[in-house]
Amino acid sequence: MEFPGHFKHEHPPVRNLNDVYEEHRTRGDRTADRFAAVMGSWTFIIVQSALLFIWVLLNVTAWIMHWDPYPFILLNLALSFQAAYAAPIIMMSQNRQAAKDRLEAHQDFQVNQKAEEEVRVILEHLEAQSTALRELLERLDRIEGGAQA
Repeated sequence: MEFPGHFKHEHPPVRNLNDVYEEHRTRGDRTADRFAAVMGSWTFIIVQSALLFIWVLLNVTAWIMHWDPYPFILLNLALSFQAAYAAPIIMMSQNRQAAKDRLEAHQDFQVNQKAEEEVRVILEHLEAQSTALRELLERLDRIEGGAQA
């Protein structure tokens, strides 16, 4: 009796998306991502807040000299420059992250398709086994029925 059980199914290998992502990153991409990581940290917020506090304190109390008297126009200019350059760099990093998220979603879809195919093959294999077992039981019943007669 031939047992149906050789189901062939092949899928392309699942690649590590972190490796794929790193292969395509340029030096500018890595710099922008590091920049965004630093600017999005509590360390940056605390250091910048401390520097701003010192700037304002030194200019209000005139301990050294008034290089930027109230309303702190030089400080506003410096912060405007920082924002003008930080925002596009952070956006570049976010765009790359969005592209990586799309890759991950596509890979998840492919993995789900593979899993669905595997489940289908397993179910077909189980159905084939059930059919084979049913045929064996019918044969045994015929043999027992013939031996009793």
